[in-house]
Amino acid sequence: MTGGLPIDLILFAMVAAFLVLRLRSVLGRRTGFERPPEAVPAPQPREADVVPLPTPAGAARRGLPDQRSPVGQALMRIRGVDPAFDPAAFLGGAEGAFRMIVTAFAAGDRETLRNLLSDEAYGGFEGAITQREAAGETQRTELRSIQDMAIEEAELRGSIADITVRIVSDQVNLTIARDGSITAGAEAVTEIIDLWTFQRDVAGSDPTWKLVGTRSA
Repeated sequence: MTGGLPIDLILFAMVAAFLVLRLRSVLGRRTGFERPPEAVPAPQPREADVVPLPTPAGAARRGLPDQRSPVGQALMRIRGVDPAFDPAAFLGGAEGAFRMIVTAFAAGDRETLRNLLSDEAYGGFEGAITQREAAGETQRTELRSIQDMAIEEAELRGSIADITVRIVSDQVNLTIARDGSITAGAEAVTEIIDLWTFQRDVAGSDPTWKLVGTRSA
């Protein structure tokens, strides 16, 4: 063996240099002074009457009225009386109340209804439950999903605030007689669109929004 470098080492060095050059051409070079990628600006809300909100998994799609709309301006006036009022949080609470009220009505749970309804609204619900019980009927309700919830109307009279929510849900509703026959409803899933109005004295200490009226859209 001579004093020169072995031929196999020379070949290995040539292959390594070739691979380094290939990697640089594919991956590019990064230096310590490279500018970070610019942040992508968040999409701006569309100029529409309803601004969609991000919602938790499994929750209904929620939308708030544009602040420049008459309903949006009414919500701002409500917030002026109660700075803690948050329309997005209100919609979340309204969804929870809707689920509880629908379930309680089917089960004849008067205590839950009493806590969530105004006296007048409770009278209507309680009367329907009493009539159902007197006939020996039971109510079976399956709330399969709530698709959409959006604030449709808002009004402030003094410190009394009314907010109407449009609720689109998929339900199965059956009224079952004493003998087990179905007297009303069907097994099929039906899309139901409700307009529920909640009310609260926003200057008072009670944070509960109570249901004061229901109607179909």
